[in-house]
Amino acid sequence: MKNIWFNIEQFLRCYAKRRIQSFVFTVIGCLAVVSVITFGAMYVVAQPASTSSERPAVKAPNFGRHFQEFGREGSILIYDSKNNRIYEHNPQRNATAIAPASTFKIFNALVALETGVVPDDVAVLTWDGIHREIDAWNHDTNLRQAFKDSTVWFYQVLARRAGYERMQQFINKVGYGNRQIGTVADIDHFWLQQPLQITPKEQIKFLQRLYQGDLPFSQRTINLVKDIMVREQTPDYTLRGKTGWLTSTKPNIGWFVGYLEQNKNVYFFATTLDMQKSEDAPARIEITRRSLKDLGLLTQIN
Repeated sequence: MKNIWFNIEQFLRCYAKRRIQSFVFTVIGCLAVVSVITFGAMYVVAQPASTSSERPAVKAPNFGRHFQEFGREGSILIYDSKNNRIYEHNPQRNATAIAPASTFKIFNALVALETGVVPDDVAVLTWDGIHREIDAWNHDTNLRQAFKDSTVWFYQVLARRAGYERMQQFINKVGYGNRQIGTVADIDHFWLQQPLQITPKEQIKFLQRLYQGDLPFSQRTINLVKDIMVREQTPDYTLRGKTGWLTSTKPNIGWFVGYLEQNKNVYFFATTLDMQKSEDAPARIEITRRSLKDLGLLTQIN
Protein backbone atom coordinates (compact mmCIF):
# COMPACT_ATOMS: atom_id res chain seq x y z
CA MET A 1 0.00 0.00 0.00
CA LYS A 2 2.87 2.34 0.86
CA ASN A 3 4.40 1.72 -2.57
CA ILE A 4 1.15 2.65 -4.26
CA TRP A 5 0.94 5.94 -2.35
CA PHE A 6 4.62 6.64 -3.10
CA ASN A 7 4.08 6.13 -6.84
CA ILE A 8 1.02 8.39 -6.84
CA GLU A 9 2.98 11.11 -5.02
CA GLN A 10 5.84 10.87 -7.55
CA PHE A 11 3.39 11.11 -10.44
CA LEU A 12 1.76 14.24 -9.02
CA ARG A 13 5.11 15.92 -8.47
CA CYS A 14 6.22 15.26 -12.04
CA TYR A 15 2.89 16.46 -13.43
CA ALA A 16 3.07 19.69 -11.42
CA LYS A 17 6.66 20.28 -12.53
CA ARG A 18 5.74 19.86 -16.21
CA ARG A 19 2.82 22.26 -15.87
CA ILE A 20 5.10 24.89 -14.32
CA GLN A 21 7.69 24.43 -17.09
CA SER A 22 4.98 24.74 -19.74
CA PHE A 23 3.74 27.94 -18.11
CA VAL A 24 7.24 29.43 -17.98
CA PHE A 25 7.91 28.67 -21.65
CA THR A 26 4.55 30.18 -22.60
CA VAL A 27 5.40 33.42 -20.74
CA ILE A 28 8.83 33.59 -22.38
CA GLY A 29 7.26 33.08 -25.80
CA CYS A 30 4.75 35.89 -25.21
CA LEU A 31 7.52 38.26 -24.12
CA ALA A 32 9.45 37.49 -27.30
CA VAL A 33 6.42 38.30 -29.46
CA VAL A 34 5.87 41.57 -27.59
CA SER A 35 9.53 42.48 -28.12
CA VAL A 36 9.25 41.98 -31.88
CA ILE A 37 6.07 44.04 -32.09
CA THR A 38 7.53 46.80 -29.94
CA PHE A 39 10.78 47.27 -31.85
CA GLY A 40 9.29 47.04 -35.36
CA ALA A 41 11.90 47.57 -38.10
CA MET A 42 15.31 45.96 -37.79
CA TYR A 43 18.01 48.63 -37.55
CA VAL A 44 21.40 47.78 -38.98
CA VAL A 45 24.15 50.29 -38.25
CA ALA A 46 26.81 50.47 -40.93
CA GLN A 47 29.38 48.31 -39.16
CA PRO A 48 29.93 44.53 -38.80
CA ALA A 49 26.78 42.83 -37.49
CA SER A 50 26.62 40.26 -34.69
CA THR A 51 25.75 36.67 -35.56
CA SER A 52 22.86 34.61 -34.26
CA SER A 53 22.33 30.86 -34.16
CA GLU A 54 18.59 31.29 -34.74
CA ARG A 55 18.64 33.42 -37.91
CA PRO A 56 21.10 34.20 -40.74
CA ALA A 57 23.38 37.12 -39.85
CA VAL A 58 22.68 40.42 -41.62
CA LYS A 59 25.97 41.85 -42.83
CA ALA A 60 25.90 45.63 -42.37
CA PRO A 61 27.91 47.46 -45.04
CA ASN A 62 30.43 50.04 -43.89
CA PHE A 63 28.88 53.14 -45.46
CA GLY A 64 31.25 55.30 -43.42
CA ARG A 65 34.16 54.47 -45.68
CA HIS A 66 32.49 56.34 -48.56
CA PHE A 67 32.41 59.56 -46.54
CA GLN A 68 36.04 59.01 -45.55
CA GLU A 69 37.03 58.64 -49.19
CA PHE A 70 35.61 62.10 -49.88
CA GLY A 71 37.05 63.52 -46.66
CA ARG A 72 33.66 64.78 -45.47
CA GLU A 73 31.36 64.21 -42.50
CA GLY A 74 27.81 63.16 -43.19
CA SER A 75 25.09 60.57 -42.74
CA ILE A 76 23.01 58.15 -44.75
CA LEU A 77 19.88 56.15 -43.97
CA ILE A 78 18.45 53.48 -46.30
CA TYR A 79 15.14 51.77 -45.56
CA ASP A 80 14.44 48.39 -47.19
CA SER A 81 10.64 48.38 -47.17
CA LYS A 82 10.11 44.73 -48.17
CA ASN A 83 12.29 43.40 -45.36
CA ASN A 84 11.43 46.22 -42.94
CA ARG A 85 15.13 46.85 -42.38
CA ILE A 86 17.10 50.07 -41.91
CA TYR A 87 20.78 50.49 -42.77
CA GLU A 88 22.47 53.66 -41.61
CA HIS A 89 25.68 55.54 -40.95
CA ASN A 90 25.78 58.21 -38.22
CA PRO A 91 22.45 57.50 -36.44
CA GLN A 92 22.66 60.64 -34.29
CA ARG A 93 22.82 62.87 -37.35
CA ASN A 94 19.95 60.93 -38.96
CA ALA A 95 17.80 62.02 -36.00
CA THR A 96 18.92 65.69 -36.12
CA ALA A 97 16.65 68.25 -37.78
CA ILE A 98 17.96 70.80 -40.28
CA ALA A 99 16.35 72.93 -42.99
CA PRO A 100 15.27 70.83 -45.99
CA ALA A 101 16.66 73.32 -48.54
CA SER A 102 15.74 72.31 -52.10
CA THR A 103 14.48 68.87 -51.10
CA PHE A 104 11.38 70.89 -50.14
CA LYS A 105 10.70 71.29 -53.86
CA ILE A 106 8.97 67.89 -53.66
CA PHE A 107 6.45 69.27 -51.17
CA ASN A 108 6.26 72.67 -52.90
CA ALA A 109 5.42 71.01 -56.23
CA LEU A 110 2.63 69.00 -54.59
CA VAL A 111 1.07 72.16 -53.14
CA ALA A 112 1.45 74.14 -56.37
CA LEU A 113 -0.26 71.48 -58.49
CA GLU A 114 -3.00 70.80 -55.93
CA THR A 115 -3.90 74.49 -55.51
CA GLY A 116 -3.68 75.17 -59.25
CA VAL A 117 -1.03 77.91 -59.03
CA VAL A 118 0.49 75.95 -61.94
CA PRO A 119 -1.85 73.80 -64.02
CA ASP A 120 0.70 71.12 -64.88
CA ASP A 121 4.39 70.32 -65.13
CA VAL A 122 4.99 72.08 -68.47
CA ALA A 123 3.33 75.49 -67.90
CA VAL A 124 6.05 78.13 -68.28
CA LEU A 125 6.81 80.98 -65.89
CA THR A 126 8.64 84.01 -67.24
CA TRP A 127 12.12 84.69 -65.88
CA ASP A 128 12.33 87.98 -63.96
CA GLY A 129 15.53 89.03 -65.72
CA ILE A 130 17.67 88.93 -62.57
CA HIS A 131 20.96 87.14 -63.25
CA ARG A 132 21.75 84.50 -60.66
CA GLU A 133 24.89 82.47 -59.97
CA ILE A 134 23.67 79.36 -61.82
CA ASP A 135 23.21 79.88 -65.56
CA ALA A 136 20.46 77.25 -65.82
CA TRP A 137 18.27 79.49 -63.65
CA ASN A 138 18.46 82.49 -65.97
CA HIS A 139 15.64 81.79 -68.39
CA ASP A 140 11.93 81.00 -68.60
CA THR A 141 11.16 77.55 -67.25
CA ASN A 142 8.48 75.12 -66.10
CA LEU A 143 7.86 72.90 -63.08
CA ARG A 144 9.60 69.85 -64.52
CA GLN A 145 12.74 71.62 -65.75
CA ALA A 146 12.95 73.81 -62.64
CA PHE A 147 12.86 70.68 -60.50
CA LYS A 148 15.72 69.18 -62.50
CA ASP A 149 17.76 72.41 -62.40
CA SER A 150 16.71 73.16 -58.79
CA THR A 151 15.70 76.67 -59.88
CA VAL A 152 15.10 78.52 -56.63
CA TRP A 153 13.28 81.58 -58.01
CA PHE A 154 10.68 79.41 -59.78
CA TYR A 155 9.66 77.59 -56.60
CA GLN A 156 9.71 80.84 -54.63
CA VAL A 157 7.10 82.20 -57.05
CA LEU A 158 5.00 79.06 -56.52
CA ALA A 159 5.16 79.44 -52.74
CA ARG A 160 4.11 83.11 -52.92
CA ARG A 161 1.21 82.23 -55.20
CA ALA A 162 0.05 79.40 -52.94
CA GLY A 163 0.18 81.83 -50.01
CA TYR A 164 1.05 81.57 -46.35
CA GLU A 165 -2.28 80.20 -45.09
CA ARG A 166 -2.63 77.40 -47.65
CA MET A 167 1.01 76.43 -47.30
CA GLN A 168 0.71 76.20 -43.51
CA GLN A 169 -2.48 74.17 -43.82
CA PHE A 170 -0.79 71.57 -46.05
CA ILE A 171 2.31 71.51 -43.82
CA ASN A 172 0.05 70.74 -40.84
CA LYS A 173 -2.03 68.13 -42.67
CA VAL A 174 1.08 66.24 -43.77
CA GLY A 175 2.94 66.82 -40.51
CA TYR A 176 6.05 67.84 -42.44
CA GLY A 177 9.12 68.25 -40.23
CA ASN A 178 8.64 70.65 -37.34
CA ARG A 179 5.72 72.35 -39.20
CA GLN A 180 7.24 75.81 -38.71
CA ILE A 181 7.16 78.18 -41.71
CA GLY A 182 7.59 81.46 -39.87
CA THR A 183 5.57 84.54 -40.77
CA VAL A 184 3.93 85.77 -43.96
CA ALA A 185 7.20 87.52 -44.83
CA ASP A 186 9.01 84.15 -44.80
CA ILE A 187 6.76 82.49 -47.38
CA ASP A 188 9.41 82.32 -50.11
CA HIS A 189 12.43 81.21 -48.05
CA PHE A 190 11.30 79.36 -44.89
CA TRP A 191 12.72 76.09 -46.26
CA LEU A 192 16.06 77.68 -47.20
CA GLN A 193 17.00 79.62 -44.06
CA GLN A 194 14.70 77.96 -41.52
CA PRO A 195 12.50 77.95 -39.39
CA LEU A 196 11.32 74.79 -41.20
CA GLN A 197 13.44 71.78 -40.18
CA ILE A 198 13.27 68.06 -40.85
CA THR A 199 15.38 65.04 -39.91
CA PRO A 200 16.62 62.42 -42.39
CA LYS A 201 14.34 59.92 -40.63
CA GLU A 202 11.36 62.23 -41.19
CA GLN A 203 12.36 62.61 -44.85
CA ILE A 204 12.12 58.81 -45.18
CA LYS A 205 8.65 58.77 -43.61
CA PHE A 206 7.44 61.54 -45.94
CA LEU A 207 8.82 59.72 -48.99
CA GLN A 208 7.10 56.50 -47.90
CA ARG A 209 3.78 58.30 -47.74
CA LEU A 210 4.41 59.85 -51.14
CA TYR A 211 5.15 56.44 -52.66
CA GLN A 212 2.05 54.92 -51.04
CA GLY A 213 -0.17 57.84 -52.07
CA ASP A 214 -0.93 58.45 -48.40
CA LEU A 215 -0.86 62.27 -48.56
CA PRO A 216 -3.67 64.89 -48.70
CA PHE A 217 -3.22 65.45 -52.44
CA SER A 218 -5.04 64.09 -55.48
CA GLN A 219 -3.69 61.05 -57.28
CA ARG A 220 -3.02 63.23 -60.34
CA THR A 221 -0.86 65.58 -58.28
CA ILE A 222 1.05 62.73 -56.66
CA ASN A 223 1.63 60.97 -60.00
CA LEU A 224 2.96 64.13 -61.63
CA VAL A 225 5.39 64.79 -58.80
CA LYS A 226 6.58 61.18 -58.81
CA ASP A 227 7.20 61.52 -62.54
CA ILE A 228 9.28 64.70 -62.31
CA MET A 229 11.34 63.10 -59.53
CA VAL A 230 12.70 60.38 -61.86
CA ARG A 231 16.49 60.70 -62.22
CA GLU A 232 17.33 57.34 -63.76
CA GLN A 233 15.15 54.70 -65.39
CA THR A 234 16.34 51.40 -66.84
CA PRO A 235 14.59 48.09 -67.53
CA ASP A 236 15.85 46.94 -64.11
CA TYR A 237 15.27 49.90 -61.80
CA THR A 238 13.86 53.40 -61.35
CA LEU A 239 15.63 55.97 -59.19
CA ARG A 240 13.75 59.05 -57.96
CA GLY A 241 15.28 61.82 -55.90
CA LYS A 242 15.97 65.44 -55.12
CA THR A 243 19.12 67.21 -54.00
CA GLY A 244 19.36 70.15 -51.63
CA TRP A 245 22.06 72.59 -50.53
CA LEU A 246 21.70 74.34 -47.19
CA THR A 247 23.87 77.48 -47.32
CA SER A 248 22.74 79.13 -44.07
CA THR A 249 24.96 76.86 -41.94
CA LYS A 250 28.72 76.53 -41.44
CA PRO A 251 29.70 74.26 -43.01
CA ASN A 252 27.05 74.12 -45.71
CA ILE A 253 25.05 70.88 -45.75
CA GLY A 254 24.04 68.95 -48.83
CA TRP A 255 20.98 66.71 -49.09
CA PHE A 256 20.03 63.86 -51.39
CA VAL A 257 16.70 62.13 -50.72
CA GLY A 258 14.51 59.78 -52.71
CA TYR A 259 13.74 56.14 -53.38
CA LEU A 260 14.84 53.29 -55.60
CA GLU A 261 12.46 50.70 -57.08
CA GLN A 262 14.29 47.48 -57.90
CA ASN A 263 13.81 43.72 -57.50
CA LYS A 264 10.10 44.19 -56.67
CA ASN A 265 11.15 46.23 -53.64
CA VAL A 266 11.45 49.90 -52.68
CA TYR A 267 14.49 51.38 -50.94
CA PHE A 268 14.06 54.85 -49.43
CA PHE A 269 17.16 56.93 -48.72
CA ALA A 270 18.23 60.21 -47.14
CA THR A 271 21.83 61.43 -47.29
CA THR A 272 23.41 64.54 -45.74
CA LEU A 273 26.94 65.79 -46.36
CA ASP A 274 29.07 68.65 -45.05
CA MET A 275 30.08 70.74 -48.06
CA GLN A 276 32.89 73.31 -48.20
CA LYS A 277 32.79 74.18 -51.90
CA SER A 278 30.71 73.64 -55.03
CA GLU A 279 32.97 70.77 -56.10
CA ASP A 280 31.62 68.79 -53.12
CA ALA A 281 28.08 68.76 -54.54
CA PRO A 282 28.36 65.60 -56.70
CA ALA A 283 29.54 63.62 -53.65
CA ARG A 284 26.00 63.68 -52.21
CA ILE A 285 24.79 61.54 -55.08
CA GLU A 286 27.93 59.43 -55.47
CA ILE A 287 28.01 58.41 -51.79
CA THR A 288 24.35 57.42 -52.04
CA ARG A 289 24.95 55.39 -55.19
CA ARG A 290 27.93 53.59 -53.64
CA SER A 291 25.92 52.78 -50.54
CA LEU A 292 23.05 51.37 -52.59
CA LYS A 293 25.55 49.28 -54.56
CA ASP A 294 26.84 47.91 -51.25
CA LEU A 295 23.37 46.39 -50.91
CA GLY A 296 23.61 44.82 -54.37
CA LEU A 297 21.47 47.50 -56.01
CA LEU A 298 21.78 49.78 -59.07
CA THR A 299 23.23 46.87 -61.02
CA GLN A 300 22.00 45.52 -64.32
CA ILE A 301 20.11 42.21 -64.09
CA ASN A 302 20.86 39.83 -66.95
